[in-house]
Amino acid sequence: MPSPDATYASPAAEKAWADHQILDHFYGHLPPEPRRTPMRELISTVLSHRTTHADEELAYDRMLEAFGDWAGVEAAPTPELAHAIRTTRWPDTQAPRIQEILRRIRAETGGPFDLDFLADWPTEKGMAWLTDMPGIGLKTASLVLLFNYHKPVLPVDTHVHRVAQRVGFLGPKVSVEKAHSVLLALLPADAETLFNFHKHNYWHGQQICFFLRPNCARCPLKGFCNYYQEHFGEATAEALAATPTQWDPAAWGKLPH
Repeated sequence: MPSPDATYASPAAEKAWADHQILDHFYGHLPPEPRRTPMRELISTVLSHRTTHADEELAYDRMLEAFGDWAGVEAAPTPELAHAIRTTRWPDTQAPRIQEILRRIRAETGGPFDLDFLADWPTEKGMAWLTDMPGIGLKTASLVLLFNYHKPVLPVDTHVHRVAQRVGFLGPKVSVEKAHSVLLALLPADAETLFNFHKHNYWHGQQICFFLRPNCARCPLKGFCNYYQEHFGEATAEALAATPTQWDPAAWGKLPH
């Protein structure tokens, strides 16, 4: 396990880098490979808002089973599309949004439903184009640009946001939206680093740093985490020595997508 010099009183940038180093070891370094195609990443993330992963996947599969392809989804009667994605939180809102997104993609490409033009665009232009569409915020746009096109951006969801605030390299009043730029400024503008920082802190918020009753005993960040210090005092040598050094899937379960 790396032993960064970060302490409870360290500046935000030092804590963010220590967080990255430790979690990179704890969860294992990941190659920056896309988890799904750009179109699936975009539309699935739109569908995922306030929806479980299983229900998001079900909605996506039902949508394409019902209408065949993206042209069919765009041309579908909107109420029928809403019915197909009914396992999402707000299908009546999401259905027309998805159709408008598809119309804009087709208009940009001259026909194909393809996002690969984003690979050649400057990051700022791609971000502005994506976030101008209905239902696409900074998190969704950042996921597509980082995961699929290796742009140096940082998606921030509630898990990443919570970990950053508790450890203490993100202020308590910084919103999730604002956190995208604040956290990005603390880290190297390197897509592989940002990819691992996102994935590891996402997992950490899901698996250890829970919203209620975080599992601080298992947390490898306790040596400089403000939340730990406030609730348990500074970590003792015994507490640090008892902390696991790596995620154990056999004992604790497989990490999610």
